[in-house]
Amino acid sequence: MKFPTPYTLKQIAQLIDCEFVGDDDFPVLGMNEIHVVEPGDIVFVDHPKYYDKALQSAATIVLINKKVDCPEGKALLISDDPFRDFNKLTNHFKPFASANNQISETAVIGEGTVIQPNTFIGHHVVIGKNCIIHSNVSIYDDTIIGDNVTIHAGTVLGANAFYYKKRPEGFDRLKSGGRVVIEDHVDIGAACTIDRGVTADTTIKKGCKIDNQVQIGHDTIIGEKTLIASQVGIAGCVVIEDEVTIWGQVGITSGITIGSKAVLLAQAGVSKSLEGGKSYFGSPAEDIRKKYKELASIKQIPEILHFLKSQK
Repeated sequence: MKFPTPYTLKQIAQLIDCEFVGDDDFPVLGMNEIHVVEPGDIVFVDHPKYYDKALQSAATIVLINKKVDCPEGKALLISDDPFRDFNKLTNHFKPFASANNQISETAVIGEGTVIQPNTFIGHHVVIGKNCIIHSNVSIYDDTIIGDNVTIHAGTVLGANAFYYKKRPEGFDRLKSGGRVVIEDHVDIGAACTIDRGVTADTTIKKGCKIDNQVQIGHDTIIGEKTLIASQVGIAGCVVIEDEVTIWGQVGITSGITIGSKAVLLAQAGVSKSLEGGKSYFGSPAEDIRKKYKELASIKQIPEILHFLKSQK
């Protein structure tokens, strides 16, 4: 998330009422999660295990819960609760704004686009030309949709990321200030859910075709011309490269990469990054040839046991 105008380190520290290490006028341009940070961004860290990763990241401002040596060219914001203060910044720069109309007056809808009844379109949504948005679709604030996109009934674009911190009193949600971006010539089936990024974008690239009842998590990127069958669940921060095929009921864990032109067969459980150009099956998902050999070997176990008993 980039701020509408540059801020100074002192101004940001005042917004969240915390100490800082660095020049008063050190430039602050935005805030992001660690996997998408750029120079000028704030990243937060609240566990010693991840201090080095945050301090050595591309982010030049680190919101941290302990005063540590500050790397050259960077600044620190010292907070007793970085998670809470990151949420404060999201609330300040991307506050929730209630809607008074079914289609927000700030939405931009392209020529030739058809919006069916009972669809909700939030603030600052942009929809391109020649799209068809069927009934009862909910398109949350800041969503960007390209040209020639079809979205079927009951789909939700831009719900909150499933991202929580466990506290003694319960779970505290990390607020979502990112977007959903749908590129040109994408088809999205009925009753799909695509969550917005926490601070950046969840992106569906051009030419993707998505079946009914598919869930795509926050900050995930789906590459061009990818096919996704029904009841697939994709967690947050996943990168799926171009022309991947994902069959029904596949589950994909967070933070991994699926290589270009991979094929994931039905009900595969993907727990690690997978190389492109291969087919995968099973849970955990493995190369289909290896998996089928394993299954063939398992089927031989009764015969082997019978043989061993006969030798006694």
